[in-house]
Amino acid sequence: MKCGIYKIKKNNTMNIGDKIPDFLGKDQNGNEIRRSNYHGKKLILYSYPKANTSGCTAEACSLQAHKADLEAKGYAIIGVSKDKQELQKRFADAQGLDFPLIADTDTTLLQQLGCWGEKVACGRRTIGTLRTTYLVNEDGIIEKIFSHKEIKTKIHAEQILEYINS
Repeated sequence: MKCGIYKIKKNNTMNIGDKIPDFLGKDQNGNEIRRSNYHGKKLILYSYPKANTSGCTAEACSLQAHKADLEAKGYAIIGVSKDKQELQKRFADAQGLDFPLIADTDTTLLQQLGCWGEKVACGRRTIGTLRTTYLVNEDGIIEKIFSHKEIKTKIHAEQILEYINS
């Protein structure tokens, strides 16, 4: 039997219509990432539990493989997890990811977004990152949220493109 992961409790949840914070964090290369750096661009801001794990790798590689298609629709990709900058860098280098991966080690952004909370895996309760994707318009407003229940990691970029094209 496969153990599922599902959220139990989230705090400070951002919803459709909310504006994401300007300061998002520092990426795997130490660069400061701000929403305002992407003026005129739409964002795919996605949170993932842990770099170099099978699901997170599948999701990141799906996004990388469809990056040109997403960019053609006006989107830039930004990932965020609790992982340290060094691990984010190794993950990006190993998988050939050429988009920012925010190292949110103190979970400030994850908490602001509402994708940090209690979850259950195989009957064990833990606190951690809830896999979530936010589609953000050019003004920084959330237009769509994919919850962990909706995300299919291996084809997540295709899910996003299907939504965008509908």
